[in-house]
Amino acid sequence: MRASAFSRRGATALEFTLAGIPLMFILFSIFEGARGMWTYEMMSYAVREGTRYASMHGKDCASPNSCQITVGQIASYIQAAGPLLSSSTTLTLTPSTGSATTGTISSLASNSTIWPSSTANAPGQTVKIAASYPFQTILAIFWTGSGPPLNDSKTFTLRASSAEAIQY
Repeated sequence: MRASAFSRRGATALEFTLAGIPLMFILFSIFEGARGMWTYEMMSYAVREGTRYASMHGKDCASPNSCQITVGQIASYIQAAGPLLSSSTTLTLTPSTGSATTGTISSLASNSTIWPSSTANAPGQTVKIAASYPFQTILAIFWTGSGPPLNDSKTFTLRASSAEAIQY
């Protein structure tokens, strides 16, 4: 009886190695995938809300015209709608005519330029806001050939954009 019990020693460790480690990797993958999807949805929502906010503050939104908005107000509105977006999130604000304004949320928050400008501020003209977010994942350390775990290979760029016509 003792010889039989002695021959089974180590079976639990072997079973854990064969089943437990892949199971933990699958759980990490599910959590990281869900976190990435949640981050993308939050960023997409924030960009949609920022575009809606900009489209409601056109040339004729109030009389007298006191409700024009600045680039900083839009960036702050997007930051408030997506509170977990990092300050390194890049925003690009594109009016229907003229040049685009690009920068990180933190750099645009202090920009006091009226946006869109008076030439691209009429009802019916389109405003577009795009964002890119550097999403970092821990799963990259498991990929073969990705190099040392501290390099930039574990960063994915998530992108979202929204366009809407100015309403007033």
